[in-house]
Order: sequence, then C-alpha cells, then structure tokens
Amino acid sequence: MKPLEKLTDKQLVRNYIRGDEQALEELIERHKDRVYTAIYLFVKDTYLAEDLFQDTFIKVVDTLRSGRYKEEGKFLPWVLRIANNLCIDYYRKTKRRPSITNSDGYDIFSVLNFSEPSAEDNIIKNEKAAWVKNLIDHLPTEQKEVVILRHYADLSFKEIAALTNVSINTSLGRMRYALINMRKMIEKKPVPTK
Repeated sequence: MKPLEKLTDKQLVRNYIRGDEQALEELIERHKDRVYTAIYLFVKDTYLAEDLFQDTFIKVVDTLRSGRYKEEGKFLPWVLRIANNLCIDYYRKTKRRPSITNSDGYDIFSVLNFSEPSAEDNIIKNEKAAWVKNLIDHLPTEQKEVVILRHYADLSFKEIAALTNVSINTSLGRMRYALINMRKMIEKKPVPTK
C-alpha cells in the first residue's frame, strides 16, 4: 500500500469515507495553507480566519460522512468554494467589508517595496494605496471578490471560477466589469499625484 503522501486527493477522500481518519489528516495538511490564506485574504483577522478555517473543514467532514460529496471536480477547488461561501455568509451577516492584506497580516500595499523611497514617496504611496482600496470597496461584491482573488490571492481565472462556482467566462466578465467600474470612478476622481 502506498504511503498517504503519494495518494491523490481522490484516493484520500475514498480512504476517509471507508474509515481511514489519517486520510483526512493528510488532505488537511496538504491543503491547509492555501485554504487558510484564501480565507484570511477576505477577513483580515487571524482569529476569525482560524474559526472559518475550522468551519470549512467541519462542513467538509459532514459532507463526506453523509455521502453527499460528488467527485465531479477536484477536492481543493471544492474546499475553497466552501471556504469562500462561509466568508461571504459571514460578511452578509455582519455587513463587514474585507480588507486587503498579505498572509503575514500586513497591508498588501505597504509591503510592496522595490527601492528605498523618500518620506514624501511613502506618503504618496500610502495615499494611493488607500485610494485603490477605496475603489475596490465600492465595487459590487462579485466584482470585488474577483479582483481580490486574482490580484491579491494570485489565483487563475480557472481557480476563481471553481472557487466561486461560476464559469470562467463569468469570472472574466466580472473582472472586466470591475475594471470598467474602477475606470469610471477614476474619471470622476483622479488618482492622487505629487
């Protein structure tokens, strides 16, 4: 018998359904970083991200144990879709808006450093970062979601489509409309300059 690390996700799922608890542990270990990061990018709160991460895998376990899991797609996109839906449900309940940060908890715009900027450059950069965040915050939820997943989580449109349970064309369309909407907002209020 192959070691668990060499089994595919599909094989691990089947083993777990047959009662092998270690198969589930291997699945979680294999995908935990990506799932947690996707959640954290939406909620920007370590404790909340941990709670939603646990809720995600509780839902995964419940679905697998009840026999409702269908092997139509890959395991990871399915888990990411569950995580994404839990994040959206959370924001609908609390009416909170997500912030954009990297996996270490820093504002994504404040960690991009290519040279030693002056104090003036830093002020301008922070103003522009806040301005871009504001633009993104004013997008409709579906468009905001695609922008965050594409540009800050670095997911492909195929991954975004699987995560959000829509077609690739719908994901591309949402990005297109997000860019159009952001351009319209820029025309109304141009980007801050020196």
